[in-house]
Amino acid sequence: MIGSVSIDYTLPALWHCWQRFLKGKRLTAELEHFRYHLESNLRTLERELLSRTYKHGAYRSFTVNDTKRREIAVASIKDRFIHRLLYEHLVKIYDKTFIYDVWSCREGKGLLGAIERAQDFLAKNPNGFFWRSDVRKFFDSVDHQTLLDILIRRIKDTKTMWLLKEVIDSYTTNASVWSAERERERAIESPRGIAIGNVTSQIFSNIYLNEFDRYVKHVLHIKKYLRYGDDFVIFTNNRDEAVEHRKLMQTFLHDKLSLTLHARNDVIFPCSKGLKFLGCMLYPTHRCLQKRVWYRVLTHTDRYNISSYSGLVHAHCEAEMMKYFHWSTLKFLDE
Repeated sequence: MIGSVSIDYTLPALWHCWQRFLKGKRLTAELEHFRYHLESNLRTLERELLSRTYKHGAYRSFTVNDTKRREIAVASIKDRFIHRLLYEHLVKIYDKTFIYDVWSCREGKGLLGAIERAQDFLAKNPNGFFWRSDVRKFFDSVDHQTLLDILIRRIKDTKTMWLLKEVIDSYTTNASVWSAERERERAIESPRGIAIGNVTSQIFSNIYLNEFDRYVKHVLHIKKYLRYGDDFVIFTNNRDEAVEHRKLMQTFLHDKLSLTLHARNDVIFPCSKGLKFLGCMLYPTHRCLQKRVWYRVLTHTDRYNISSYSGLVHAHCEAEMMKYFHWSTLKFLDE
């Protein structure tokens, strides 16, 4: 059974993981220092992992304000390398267990694929309804014990479970994100929160919400359902069906995963009105960027990210908007 396969902590395995870890990394003083003493650092990690004396270090935190306020926690290079080691091991075990319509943080999937799939569902259900929602403060809300209980069902190797627990317990949600009343309720619960800055949090989120995905597909038998991160949408034949599914799915999230829905994004509408999803406005025959996303494209594009924003515009905008974007970015050609 693949879940009983032990994670490899030997020096050759760490070396090969390091080569993959380096890809796409921006050179920093911390990374350069770790790389300068690479052999010594990897040997120390091998010894600590094999003896189970490795301890996760503290996080450096900062806040970003993009479409919403987020607390980002960044670990040291040493710890981020361990996250990569765990991530690759978990992907081999879990990715094939996820349903087809999970589109985030998976090879061969992605944001554009999720948008196209949602638009396809919309086109095939023109006279029906959709329910779109997401989870309130998802990363802050993940219950440590629930996540560990889910992991131990498939991970039978004690070496892997030890390291998973060390990484999961290394971060807990900042109390300031909760109200005083909610904080009193949490006093009797296990710790919560997974760090948004960790690569492991990507696979943890899919593993955690896989319980929800399988309930939707295999218990409720909803055919038209997809999820990207903690954003999800279902398509039904009528409003009553959407309301009934919403009630059951909301109860499952609360009772089984200790999650609550984001009230502002919890909506049921006719498919004929169009679907706001993942920064786009989707219709059966076309799609366009939402106004806030289009404004961000125009105000945040520079010569370093122009290729990324250009791909976004070409994928989601009509000819006139693409032409306007091209004219507005001509100034970067001279820089």
